[in-house]
Amino acid sequence: MGWGNSGGYPRATGGPASFEIRDTNGPVELVSGPPPYYETEPLPLRNNMAYSQQPTPAAKAPWWNARYWRKRTWAIVAAIIVVILIIVIVVPIEVTKANKYPDYSRLNYSLSDNYTGTSFFDKFNYFEGYDPSSGFVHYVPETTATSLNLTYATSDRAVIKVDTSVGNTSSPDASTGRFSVRLESKTQYNSGLFIFDVYHTPYGCGTWPALWLSDPNNWPTNGEIDVMEAVNQAADGNQMTLHTTDDCAMKVKRIMTGSILTTDCYNATSDNAGCGVQGDSSSYGSAYNDNSGGVTAVEWRDEGIRLWQFARDSIPDDITSGNPDPSTWSEASADFPNTDCDIGSHFRNQSIIANIDLCGSWAGNVYASSGCPSNCTDYVANYPDAFTNAFWEFGSFAVYTAS
Repeated sequence: MGWGNSGGYPRATGGPASFEIRDTNGPVELVSGPPPYYETEPLPLRNNMAYSQQPTPAAKAPWWNARYWRKRTWAIVAAIIVVILIIVIVVPIEVTKANKYPDYSRLNYSLSDNYTGTSFFDKFNYFEGYDPSSGFVHYVPETTATSLNLTYATSDRAVIKVDTSVGNTSSPDASTGRFSVRLESKTQYNSGLFIFDVYHTPYGCGTWPALWLSDPNNWPTNGEIDVMEAVNQAADGNQMTLHTTDDCAMKVKRIMTGSILTTDCYNATSDNAGCGVQGDSSSYGSAYNDNSGGVTAVEWRDEGIRLWQFARDSIPDDITSGNPDPSTWSEASADFPNTDCDIGSHFRNQSIIANIDLCGSWAGNVYASSGCPSNCTDYVANYPDAFTNAFWEFGSFAVYTAS
């Protein structure tokens, strides 16, 4: 073979036995010894072999697969769906309702009735008897009103007064109520534009005057519109209110300058407070009278009922000229839209009513808190001179109908 001394395999170390072949320039010598050992890395085990002795974990159910949901998960998902439906459906409906507002487009009005001059009272019936609102008053017929000078008219004024002559020594006296007047128009209305020219409003402790629209024979079925109303000293100004049967409310969008008092017009709620709007302090009473009054306008139509109060020096020219156009006027003092109240079904057959009640369920109940002396009925019965300011003074009433 010809191997030299430097030939052959390198000597190995370790191991129990090996064989070494040596070349001695002669026959090959087989030497017993351990097999050669080489320091090499072991082969890696396959994954399935490395973990073959460990338990295989169970597969996790996908969260999006409803087949694996528990009852609690279903309940949570159902609640989320309900919330989403409320947000997507209910909220937009409520927002739309909150922003809903009728279209008060311009209507063409023409004069249909005029209460003016010396014939002013010819268009009214005189209500006779005790007050239906528990007032401490006797409403007298026309003959008594004329003889006591409680009603009279000139070419440009009409006056309604509370008696100031009967005292505690009179016969008859006022121990069961003071004489006063309540007028109800013979004509009844179902819509229109009403222009009330008012120079003086009644006020004073114990008084409860009102200028209003209602059906005297069907209240509250046919509704009530309070145009001008206050009690005692009328320090807060004019209150404008609707009274109705059920399903008429004003918790909706409204455009007006007055302040909201109540929003449910139903007479069976809040002790028949109705849905009221408060005017400013100059809209009634001494402050109003000192400025020679003004004009109160009422537009009553299917879209809603709106009221304006114009001071004497701010009456629109179209009213003065007899061609009123509410679409050109400033913001209403009170706005009662038809959004949540069917105006047509709640207001019918309305008469114009003007009266001066005394004490009663409103003025009597707030008499003491108004800073008035004694008690209401005693004051009314015994102090006739206290009622010198308790009178209405009207210029005219004009009623216009839309064509």
